[in-house]
Amino acid sequence: MPSLKDLKTRIGSVKSTQKITKAMQMVAAAKLRRAEEAARAGRPYAERIETVLANLAAGLTPGAPGPKLLTGTGDDKVHLLVVATAERGLCGGFNSSIVRLAREHIIKLQGEGKTVKLFMVGKKGDEQLKRLYGDLVVERLYFTDVKSVGFDQAAQVSNRLLEMYEAGEFDRAHVFFGAYESVISQVPTALQVIPAEPPKGADADQGDKPPYEYEPGEEEILESLLPRYVAVQVFRALLENAASEQGARMSAMDNATRNAGDMIDKLNLQYNRARQAQITTELVEIIAGAESV
Repeated sequence: MPSLKDLKTRIGSVKSTQKITKAMQMVAAAKLRRAEEAARAGRPYAERIETVLANLAAGLTPGAPGPKLLTGTGDDKVHLLVVATAERGLCGGFNSSIVRLAREHIIKLQGEGKTVKLFMVGKKGDEQLKRLYGDLVVERLYFTDVKSVGFDQAAQVSNRLLEMYEAGEFDRAHVFFGAYESVISQVPTALQVIPAEPPKGADADQGDKPPYEYEPGEEEILESLLPRYVAVQVFRALLENAASEQGARMSAMDNATRNAGDMIDKLNLQYNRARQAQITTELVEIIAGAESV
């Protein structure tokens, strides 16, 4: 049984931990508000550029080759998985859930005889995947010193993706990230960005002709729009990740704070019982000594 001094030391240690987790929860809550606003503000732009892309793709001349970023390389052998995770831990299962989804895709693609390459964005995902799939990693990009993610970081990722695609290093690219729904819900998501997959919405399916006429032609606009589309989708993934990370960290630190409080209560109860037992023993010894005299 631990001594009173040991119990008192443990109580003090847990209280210190509780203060840290409470402070981290408050910091995550403050960052979450800004990250959530940025993620929600970025969604309409990403959805609208998908709609424009769908309209342009529908207006292409049948049988025309089209841009390579839209039609693909004509092959499906090499897949590049862009795994975007956080730079720091202490955010529950946020990083692990994204890595788990990427690992499932790796196993599936390799089972189909495909070649898999990994592009790691974020330190924590790289640390988890390099144990089993370190030989598949062809690119690493960390943003450890960046306080808040912006379009500059997305441009770095998208520019490198486009360079690799033009060099023929892969046929398809998917981005893995955590889509933000709420503080307690972050959904691991895989999004294909190369070649672009325009949604088949109502705007793109109205008859044989697209609802808009573009000047210059669709092919010329797509040549300049598709690289921006890739950058926007990467930016959207990074914004969603930032909000999901702070939401997961806030939830994890709240749980840690509650658990620390429960542990403090149990340790205080154990301390009081041990102290009462010690006092009772001392009283018995005093009474026994007085009776013997």
